[in-house]
Amino acid sequence: MSWRKPTTFGVSFGLTLMTITWVTSYLPIGARTRILLLGVFAADCVVEVAAITGQTWRHVPSHFNMETPGNRAVSILLACGGGVLIAVLVTFAVAAFRGDPGTAPSMRLALRAGFVTMLIGLASGAAMIARGVSLVNAGHQQLAYQLGGFLKPVHAVSLHGVLVLPGLAWLLSHRSWSEARRNRAVALASAGYGIAIAVALVVSLVPASWPRW
Repeated sequence: MSWRKPTTFGVSFGLTLMTITWVTSYLPIGARTRILLLGVFAADCVVEVAAITGQTWRHVPSHFNMETPGNRAVSILLACGGGVLIAVLVTFAVAAFRGDPGTAPSMRLALRAGFVTMLIGLASGAAMIARGVSLVNAGHQQLAYQLGGFLKPVHAVSLHGVLVLPGLAWLLSHRSWSEARRNRAVALASAGYGIAIAVALVVSLVPASWPRW
């Protein structure tokens, strides 16, 4: 068991938590509701990373590991935690599409596009969990380890669009461009990010890139 996995998850979860805390300040959502949702999100991030790190320390796989009751409990915990993450982030995404009239159009576009990319990341993560669990339930434990992460490239790329695109909009707001020009730049960047996700999806789904059965 490599420590690369908990390290990668720790960095990604930490970066995502900071990003969501920042971008939700632009959303039309009540302060109490935002604090509550961010608290749940932060706690869930800690639990997910702690569980993955603990399994690595024990030298056993974290995801799809149903080989003992303890490992099964951790796998179920991770899956349930993923469900909580999806529920919180979908709530924020809905708020992003409602939009705040006080937010610049370029930032509103960046937030919406960013949350769309994050939803793609969540969907790809759910698809990987579903595939891994189905293989385990079919009695193919080792195949679940090998094939369960078949969407890792698109999952990794799409999750962080919610940082890149609003970050770009924020940077452009400090330039002496017109809002129309900033909006066009964000739209172009969003299209480019969409192409990157599409390329990652193709890479994920090319059979030659999968481990052999």
